[in-house]
Amino acid sequence: MSAPVIDVRRVHRIYESAAGYVHALKGVSLTVARGEFLCIMGPSGSGKSTLMNLLGCLDTPTLGTYLLEGVDVSTLDDDELAELRATRLGFVFQSFNLLPRATVLRNVVLPLTYTDVPASERRGRAEQALAAVGLPQEFFDHRSNELSGGQMQRVAIARALVNDPAVILADEPTGNLDQATGQMVLRTFRGLREQGKTIVLITHDAEVASWADRTVHIRDGRLLTDEEERAAVAASSTRGRGRT
Repeated sequence: MSAPVIDVRRVHRIYESAAGYVHALKGVSLTVARGEFLCIMGPSGSGKSTLMNLLGCLDTPTLGTYLLEGVDVSTLDDDELAELRATRLGFVFQSFNLLPRATVLRNVVLPLTYTDVPASERRGRAEQALAAVGLPQEFFDHRSNELSGGQMQRVAIARALVNDPAVILADEPTGNLDQATGQMVLRTFRGLREQGKTIVLITHDAEVASWADRTVHIRDGRLLTDEEERAAVAASSTRGRGRT
């Protein structure tokens, strides 16, 4: 079997605040196979966003090891980390983060301007990425603020794809969408998975998680087994009934 594209080994993340130390991640270990669609699910404050920041090389562990495509990211300097984020990772956010007055093509081409991809190839790469997410060509020259929410999220996914990254990281990508539009976006992710793309998505929504190949649960900075998660949910439900 090939090595995992993501290999997290006993990672801790501890923050210092005015109130003292916050242990946001507690010995997390996780592997993600190439071509897998993984969901990280947890309630607010569980540590899922901290874990996503580490996977995206936007933060570093206090303890433990993170290997991305076999490379220990702790050995990289700031410039190397920036290049890694630009070329091997694609990010999709809840709020789209598109340039509102720029065209769809301009938004998707933008990440390529920070790479060595020749200018003559950039439009073609952007058109391929937009085709991969199913956005009709008639929208390519529209400004992004002329699109629906679902169309904007497809553009954001195409922007994440344009550098052919090793992993697409999606942070609550359906959070600002209605149910029907959110399902359209999730079908887009599922289609990319069928094309061999590796996707890691975080959510608090069990219905969203059901679209993934595998779901891991995080609570209080720890990854839980299925049995531990069921016990935690049951305990939370019991406490809730006790307060009524």
